[in-house]
Amino acid sequence: MRKLTIPAIVLSSMMCCASALSGQALPLEGVWRFALDPDDRGVAQRWFAGDLDTEDLIRLPGSLQEQGFGNKPSRHTEWTSDIGFRLLGDERFASYIQAEEFLSPFWLTPKRHYVGPAWYQRSVTIPQDWKGRRVVLHLERPHWQTTVWVNDTLVGTQNSLGTPHEYVLTDMLGPGRHRLTIRVDNRVLIPVGNDAHSVSDQTQTNWNGIIGNIGLIAQNPAIWFEDVQVYPDVKARTITISAALGTACFETLEGTLRLCAECFNSPAAHRVPERTVPLELPPDKRRFEIEYAMGRDVQLWDEFSPALYRLTLTFAPNDQPEPIEHTVTFGMRQLGLDGTQFTINGRRVFLRGTLECAIFPKTGYPPMDTASWKRIMRIIQAHGLNHLRFHSWCPPKAAFVAADEMGVFIQAEASTWPRFGQGTPVDSWIYEEGGRMLKAYGNHPSFILMAPANEPHPHGEPRDTFLTRLIQTWSEQDSRRYYTAGSGWPAIGANEFHVMHYPRLQQYPTLRLNERPQTATDYRDHVNRYDVPVISHEIGQWCVYPNPAERFKYDGALRGGNIEIARDMLDKAGLLHLGHDFFMASGMFQVRLYKQEIEAALRTPGFGGFQLLDLHDFPGQGTAPVGVLDCFWEPKGYVSAEAFSRFCG
Repeated sequence: MRKLTIPAIVLSSMMCCASALSGQALPLEGVWRFALDPDDRGVAQRWFAGDLDTEDLIRLPGSLQEQGFGNKPSRHTEWTSDIGFRLLGDERFASYIQAEEFLSPFWLTPKRHYVGPAWYQRSVTIPQDWKGRRVVLHLERPHWQTTVWVNDTLVGTQNSLGTPHEYVLTDMLGPGRHRLTIRVDNRVLIPVGNDAHSVSDQTQTNWNGIIGNIGLIAQNPAIWFEDVQVYPDVKARTITISAALGTACFETLEGTLRLCAECFNSPAAHRVPERTVPLELPPDKRRFEIEYAMGRDVQLWDEFSPALYRLTLTFAPNDQPEPIEHTVTFGMRQLGLDGTQFTINGRRVFLRGTLECAIFPKTGYPPMDTASWKRIMRIIQAHGLNHLRFHSWCPPKAAFVAADEMGVFIQAEASTWPRFGQGTPVDSWIYEEGGRMLKAYGNHPSFILMAPANEPHPHGEPRDTFLTRLIQTWSEQDSRRYYTAGSGWPAIGANEFHVMHYPRLQQYPTLRLNERPQTATDYRDHVNRYDVPVISHEIGQWCVYPNPAERFKYDGALRGGNIEIARDMLDKAGLLHLGHDFFMASGMFQVRLYKQEIEAALRTPGFGGFQLLDLHDFPGQGTAPVGVLDCFWEPKGYVSAEAFSRFCG
């Protein structure tokens, strides 16, 4: 494991907070004391009550596995996955599974593996001018469950997979030096499904750590903005602002609210006239709604002109000298229907999508910066696509920001591939997680579709009744997007759109590829059965021969052991010299199959769209090189983005 030199930690400088909270911030990125707790003894032994008894240091943001902590994987490793294990008994892989240098034929091989609690600790110094302020700890993306202590005092526990963990530390952090301890537990304590891409070793790995922004935020102690949601009405050229104030007092709040909005990313400037309104909020009603006219010159958001507005709310209480301010970004976007097709601002749109399955071989976890996500968005747009489905996981804020700015439509999922309606903890957790997602990401205009899961089980009742109530709850909570019970199935009456696996070539209703080449196939007889849009589920899945040369790219947290095994098998057969030819020939055939698949979808009248599996490779579930791009979103060399977009754009 790696040792780091810890610097003196006195955080007296302040920076602009990168979280959704408004206020002054102390960043906590850097070196932390660190200890593994594989036997789960730390809480009982009160590790939080003093400095951790360890010489190990770790950097946050990051994961423990990428920094050399945990165990080397072996045939005894207890993986977080189900699909693919049937290959364990295959004699072809015995030498790789039993060898000291273990290689997985099922998915990418992590250099280190660890599932269990891990402890992260550091000292922080709170400046004098924070005295009396409201202080919040912001952890943008922990994986998974966090428990926080300040000095010897337990603060609480949170378990969101897709949204930040935030803890109020006001009563515990006065000026001076304090000990902050965070226990992160990546065991699957909520049964979201061992193959869900939010937790599974199939793709991003079941990592342990904290990534993204990490810091303390100081706010006005008496009043703050708890939530701000913006609901556009494109036809009326107005927005409705639904906001909630948090307060430490139990009296009526009186003051003045000032609204201002400005388009910030369009060549044509547009500043909305300010509006000032008086507010009077009784103690039992801290949420309010305000209508704000955007004017005749308002700019709309869509995939071609993704105009964005920055809305600033400033509330000045009558009895306090310090006003509070909150800023959100939104787009004037109205999702609707024209028959069985989606519309954006009244214009029909056909969703041409691909999956993002949390495949990040360099780190084993998703990037948290906007630039990395813009790169992915540019790549899919260059191939003629306009839509990205996040398979059984919810992306970070940076992905939504990138999609907002580039005009890409997102379907996010609440991090599950589960069994619903069975009375397990996931049944209540999914309600909470969905609500957290809508609060955290609901203002993003790119976020047009949402599902709780991929392919939820078991089929029939009581799953369907459970999902009907869930979809109705989310739709009532936030009407800015459409909801479905699951990707793949079920097609229940509550769905506002369906994602179905039947309208695709290899499964509709007979294998259409057995017919002579033609340009007449479409799916209208299937689409016409439904009165809401149908999106075809995971179409394609056309595999090519693995590229032997690709193994050199895996120089980060994950090793391309499956690629190495495929190369060895070719070598043992005396065919290694033909490996590149096999790869290129199968790739050219793959492109023809995708062309036929996509064109059948495009010529189907009334069709909602498709979601490819995949534009880039899927390394899990026994290895599926289904993309024209590799796992790094890089070209394989047998088709260009321009050529692909000719039949996809």
